[in-house]
Amino acid sequence: MQHKNKTIVKSIELLKLFLTHDRLTLQEMAQLSNMPKTSVHRMIGSLEEIGFLTKDDEGKYSLGLLFLQFGQLVAERLQIRQLALPVMTRLRDEMGEAVNLIVRDGNEAIYIEKVDTHQPVRVYTAIGRRAPMYAGACPRILLAFLPEVEREQYLKNIELKPIGSGTITDPDRLRAVLSESRKTGYSISHSELHDDTSAVAAPIFNHRGQLEAGLSVVGPGTRFQADRLPLLIEKVQDAAREISRQLGWPGLPPQNVNRG
Repeated sequence: MQHKNKTIVKSIELLKLFLTHDRLTLQEMAQLSNMPKTSVHRMIGSLEEIGFLTKDDEGKYSLGLLFLQFGQLVAERLQIRQLALPVMTRLRDEMGEAVNLIVRDGNEAIYIEKVDTHQPVRVYTAIGRRAPMYAGACPRILLAFLPEVEREQYLKNIELKPIGSGTITDPDRLRAVLSESRKTGYSISHSELHDDTSAVAAPIFNHRGQLEAGLSVVGPGTRFQADRLPLLIEKVQDAAREISRQLGWPGLPPQNVNRG
């Protein structure tokens, strides 16, 4: 493990050379990094294979297109955080509950922004926290609006493990809940990620009409009773639509929109 970590660190050092150089030969990388040429050759071979580096006809290396994809994702996620934060703050002030912003990362959901409640009894969620997409209102709203092929592939390959007392672990029931969310444009959860907590979530779409993120309000289950849920649903959906419009969303009905 220690050897692998050193290899990763050295590989990153090689990639950092391209912050100040457009193209470099193997020899130039070895000289600039003060690493043995054989080691550099081995590492850049791996970096080229996975798409981090590309080699031209002159034998010079440059950053691969994979970095462009990563850069676009980072830019989009930073943009949505900046756009969403004022809306999230207003939603928190209106409803008095914590507000979370979440995006998909592979087969997981990751929390990228939050606004905590001022209530003394609260549900704490850390930025960077990950959750399976089948559990919790906000992660599940991402799963609900995946293209059907991706959604079914996920459901066939994932093990539905119980996390809280209310986690859905029956595939047929989960499919029914996902179908209902696509029709209504929101998701509700009770005690799925933490016992005695509840959440209401809605999808956020980008300028291409594709799923971009999920927005949720979360708090103790005692404050998410049936008489209050309609207002929570309305406010979360309104906030999600406002963020979507700021991202250039063309306003297609949620059930007609897919991410792909």
